[in-house]
Amino acid sequence: MSPRADAPPAATGVRRFGRAERWVHRTTAALMGVCVCTAACLYVPQLAQLVGRRALVVTVHEWSGLALPVPVLAGLLSRALRADLGRLNRFGPHDRSWLRAALRRDKRPSSRPAGKFNAGQKLYAAWIAGATLVMLGTGLLMWFTHLTPLVWRTSATFVHDWLALTIGIVLAGHIGMALADPEARRGMRTGSVRREWAEREHPLWRP
Repeated sequence: MSPRADAPPAATGVRRFGRAERWVHRTTAALMGVCVCTAACLYVPQLAQLVGRRALVVTVHEWSGLALPVPVLAGLLSRALRADLGRLNRFGPHDRSWLRAALRRDKRPSSRPAGKFNAGQKLYAAWIAGATLVMLGTGLLMWFTHLTPLVWRTSATFVHDWLALTIGIVLAGHIGMALADPEARRGMRTGSVRREWAEREHPLWRP
């Protein structure tokens, strides 16, 4: 049966993320959310009084922090995820152009060339990965207090606390930018985005 002549054309879309990438992102986001919420309950007196059961909150915080790297490590079995990690790890001349335009607050698509990931996303991914490893290391030093000298534990506590505050601020910015771009959220939720959006925001990407 042939389609009606007056039927609207089907919306064209491109595949942006597969099931493995979306699973890793959601699981990591959930674990990070638990870490942030439990940290807030441990350090904000009003929340600590409201929640109570400090020992349980500490346990949940410790184990969710230890589990943070697990989704990415499991996702390495996916060829698509490994390819995306390779893209995130490579900076090219177009990324420098994107950053210069961002610093000038130039929002014209022509001044912000990007592949599948723009320079801002690459910087965020690199920073959050490094921050997570530092938080994991300092957290272990704070957990196993009998294994290290006092000065190490004191330094680890200082770094852990202030880096946690920085991560909270950066995550808030990440969430704010995601809320401002419904199509990017759709790509992470369903795996597909509109072709027009991909050509405008990521002109160098060849799906």
